[in-house]
Amino acid sequence: MDVKKNLLEFLPTIPENVLLVAVSKTKPNVAVMEAYNAGQRVFGENKVQDLTAKAQQLPNDINWHFIGHMQTNKVKYIAPFVKMIHAVDSLKLLKEINKQAVKHNRTIECLLQFHIAEESTKFGLNINEAEDILVSNELNNLENIRIVGVMGMATYTNDLHLIRSEFKHLHENFVSLKKDFFHNKAYFKEVSMGMSGDYKIAIEEGSTMIRIGTKIFGERNY
Repeated sequence: MDVKKNLLEFLPTIPENVLLVAVSKTKPNVAVMEAYNAGQRVFGENKVQDLTAKAQQLPNDINWHFIGHMQTNKVKYIAPFVKMIHAVDSLKLLKEINKQAVKHNRTIECLLQFHIAEESTKFGLNINEAEDILVSNELNNLENIRIVGVMGMATYTNDLHLIRSEFKHLHENFVSLKKDFFHNKAYFKEVSMGMSGDYKIAIEEGSTMIRIGTKIFGERNY
């Protein structure tokens, strides 16, 4: 698998305002370094154990994004270095991320995860639950986190109309939260949606951040 070739062929197909998170989960360090040496600096992992191991072994100027379901008891392991946590779905989790960020004198960027898919197995908030978090007095005390946008995963399906409607729904949620809670906050600007199979639709519907693994690294190793 020629990771560098795949990456350099893929990058020109996305707009400059869309950030590529190269999803390196299950991939060896040598594959990550191929992408790194081709200029990629943002990588995503979905398992805490894998992420901490790679962060210790790979260059320290990599921006690591945690893209999996985050358990509160594991935040402490990635808090010293993680750039962004994508899948935040509770005030409890935000409080824990802030607590661990304080210990390391850092600010950790977070995305609110919305449940936009038809599959019940996926995690995430609805708009009312997100608003409840954002109006909470407790949130005002969390000075070491920064909510910078939203994320969501579409249904795993060949129904492109359904995928588009789910991405459209996520972007509408982003616009609503921006208007009501972040209208003067320039940092609230990210809509993380789109993967190897549906990123083109996601970009058309307003994605600013896509999570791409297969198209760069090939099929996953399990």
